[in-house]
Amino acid sequence: MNGQSNQPFIVRANGEIDLDTAPALRRTLAAALESHREVVLDLSEVTFMDCAGLGALVRARNQADRSGRRLVLHDAGRRVVRLLKLTSLYRRLAVDP
Repeated sequence: MNGQSNQPFIVRANGEIDLDTAPALRRTLAAALESHREVVLDLSEVTFMDCAGLGALVRARNQADRSGRRLVLHDAGRRVVRLLKLTSLYRRLAVDP
């Protein structure tokens, strides 16, 4: 047994993902991707995201790609989806309604 779980691991973010909070999200996602094949990031309670938040998502996606794992963004609000589309990350990141 390799210590990896087959069940998706859910990370719930809330409030603002910005310069102050993005590092904690980045660490949480990195740890989750080390021990789970699929990580679902629940964004339903996120009210704002800036470029630091986008950076955390890109780093997590890159880590998932390198290690053969999957990162899924779930229930992103209209503002977050708009930001992802404006930056062309919507197509690169797996976004689940």
